Amino acid sequence: MPLIHIYLPGLFVILCGISLLVGAQQITWSQLFMLSDDAWLTLTASRLPRLITVVLTGVGLAICGVILQHIVRNKFVEPATTGGLDAAKLGILVSLTLTPGISTGGRMLFALTFCFAANLIFIAIIRRIKFKNAVLIPVIGLMYGGVLSAIAEFYAYRYNILQSMQGWLLGDFSKVVQGNYEIIYLILPVVVLTYVYAHRFTVLGMGEEIATSLGVSYLATAAIGLILVAFTVSVTVITVGTIPFVGLVIPNLVALYYGDNLNRTLPAVALAGASLLLVCDIFGRLLIYPFEVPIGLTAASVGGLLFLVLIVGRKK
Repeated sequence: MPLIHIYLPGLFVILCGISLLVGAQQITWSQLFMLSDDAWLTLTASRLPRLITVVLTGVGLAICGVILQHIVRNKFVEPATTGGLDAAKLGILVSLTLTPGISTGGRMLFALTFCFAANLIFIAIIRRIKFKNAVLIPVIGLMYGGVLSAIAEFYAYRYNILQSMQGWLLGDFSKVVQGNYEIIYLILPVVVLTYVYAHRFTVLGMGEEIATSLGVSYLATAAIGLILVAFTVSVTVITVGTIPFVGLVIPNLVALYYGDNLNRTLPAVALAGASLLLVCDIFGRLLIYPFEVPIGLTAASVGGLLFLVLIVGRKK
């Protein structure tokens, strides 16, 4: 039995406990056991919503990565390296300028539509180009995402919302409190549907010809996967902003122990994604305590370093 299977749930529980206690306002377990009003208010209004958001965001982004990797058949893709995050950002900006009074659900639909369309375009691009080196695919994705990001920033500059865009689209959990995070629960149906279609996504990763010969509709299954990815990305961007690299690093690390069968790897992918984001969040809260480094910066630093390690390891 792999060690990750034994230790990962325990690590996850420990990180959840630390996350509940770490913050500008000190909370101890003794205060909770003594039913301190201030401690319980902080716990229920801020710490628990934040913990739930961090966990579900990590789970959702990790699952997005593993779905995209099976659809594209490349280990180095995820929403941040296929333009999905940048497209969702552009969709939100367009919704704010076209319909300023739009609801959160409406903004999410714009983000979902733009993300889904961007993923379709990316897949169409890589299907037309025959890459001899697998690393070139995420490089093309980063370039593609850079173009979308530039368009989004120009759009924000054109409508004088550039400064505010840079603030609220950078991944940040500090503003997550009771009453403004509940949309993150929409990730739960995505997790369920991903598990239901796990076998089909696994077959999809074998290639279009093999999937078709095994009775799996390649286009329909790929479309379902892209919708699930776009839905998750739009929910996370609306709730906490953009967080890169979680969906790239976690599926690769889990695959080292479990392989690529999603029926076996999904629980580990979900737990590992949540654990990685918890580590980044706790680190961001402690680095310049009592102030906080946004999760977008800590996740990008840790994820980017692991991404380079994975590329170097794959080339060897």
